[in-house]
Amino acid sequence: MNVFDIIGPVMVGPSSSHTAGAVRIAAVTRKLLGEDVKHAVIKLHGSFASTYKGHGTDRAIIGGLLGYKLDNPAIRESLKHAGDVGLEYSFEPADLGDVHPNTVLIEATGVSGKKIKVMGCSVGGGRIIIKRIDNFQVEFTGEYFTLVIEHMDKPGVIGAVTSVLGQNLINIAEMRDYRSYRGGSAVMIIETDQEICKSLIEQIRNLPDVYSVVGIEALEI
Repeated sequence: MNVFDIIGPVMVGPSSSHTAGAVRIAAVTRKLLGEDVKHAVIKLHGSFASTYKGHGTDRAIIGGLLGYKLDNPAIRESLKHAGDVGLEYSFEPADLGDVHPNTVLIEATGVSGKKIKVMGCSVGGGRIIIKRIDNFQVEFTGEYFTLVIEHMDKPGVIGAVTSVLGQNLINIAEMRDYRSYRGGSAVMIIETDQEICKSLIEQIRNLPDVYSVVGIEALEI
């Protein structure tokens, strides 16, 4: 246990679980989308669904989708700011299954029409676990620099990616690969001890059978 387990993160309150965690899930969604959010359908599960207005979860999620940092006072006015920039959104209760009570599924559409679905849980003290990206069941916390790599499920792809990282002295803290079916699309999640520069991300993106690469900076804890 560290000090943040006791006093929580530096944030706009009132609740680390309902506010800080919600900002972080939305921030990861925005990063994975890779552009400004034009429209979002936000499905709230369990405690999130029953208390989101009183605990500011709605403002936190919209603030994260707008790109606000965790301690930005503008989060308090994020619903108004969303209207100012043309971000349309809706909140609705949903049964997302056997998941943590503080879980949200964000279906986001970007300004170019690109779409993404991200499901995340706020597990206390501002910490989160991302559980789903589109149709892939995944798991990462955002506490490390994280690469999210969509690729073909084919021999040699994982080896090529890890070889590039090794050649550039990037240490892998944890790695998982999730596939839709044998030989289909897959998502590789790599958490690293070092941040990865844009040029190295581009090098990975140009590898054969890699469809897309997103680098997500370690979330403030």
